[in-house]
Amino acid sequence: MTTFSDLSDPLNQLFTQFILFLPSLILALVLFGLTFVAASLLAQAVRRTMTNRNADKELTQLFATLTRWGLITLGTIVALQQINFNVTAFLTSLGIIGFTIGFAIQDVSKNFMAGILLLLQEPFKIGDAITVAGYTGTVRTVNLRATMLRTVEGTDVIIPNADVYTSAIVNFGPTIRRLDLTVGVAYGSDLDLVALTSVQAIADLPGLLADPAPKAVFNNFGDSSIDFTLYYWVDTKQTGVLDAKDWGVRALKVAFERAGIEIPFPVRTLLTVGPKGG
Repeated sequence: MTTFSDLSDPLNQLFTQFILFLPSLILALVLFGLTFVAASLLAQAVRRTMTNRNADKELTQLFATLTRWGLITLGTIVALQQINFNVTAFLTSLGIIGFTIGFAIQDVSKNFMAGILLLLQEPFKIGDAITVAGYTGTVRTVNLRATMLRTVEGTDVIIPNADVYTSAIVNFGPTIRRLDLTVGVAYGSDLDLVALTSVQAIADLPGLLADPAPKAVFNNFGDSSIDFTLYYWVDTKQTGVLDAKDWGVRALKVAFERAGIEIPFPVRTLLTVGPKGG
């Protein structure tokens, strides 16, 4: 028959072990709490410093987050060691899991790392005209996953950062601007002649870029004309945007008159129906 004294011995041993373990537990909890406080303060300091240096917002947030969680991870490991937790085995398991996940999302990881490098090195900035990965356009946004360009045709193209980082980048700078000049020509016009005449008409424009080259793109059947847009790039250091637009309109009018290309007036046909039996 089990007596009270038989039960009290294991309980006493358990209580004694808990009393001996209690200082380590309290120390671990204190370290864990201090780690969270220190991590938040350090992350705020990183964010404030990078903001004062006009660093990219996404990059600032990334470094602040990495700083915070990096310190929390380190503090957690130190706290767990105080209670004799097998940290080595735990980290080994995390390493295996992390390797598996990393292999599964390697494309995402490549774009993420390339985004960090692009934001750090800044080969181009928002508003710069660039050629990259076979596309030419103005940089609209750069984030950790992709870079967005607005092309000559006015289309937004999202390019994965890994492709951007591994491609040759031609940066025309922030002073390069694209102008779009929309014109309508008569339906009987030779469209090849129209395109050639349009490009040649602006060839002498000061500051006109040869690459990307001017391009005429036919894009609409209007009521009385076939419409096209002439795309051309200028260096605004040499010719301002308004002056380049004015120059282009004047040059096209003169060139079309010489080539016999008609810019038609809108035509409206009115049908008058008389009274019945009239």
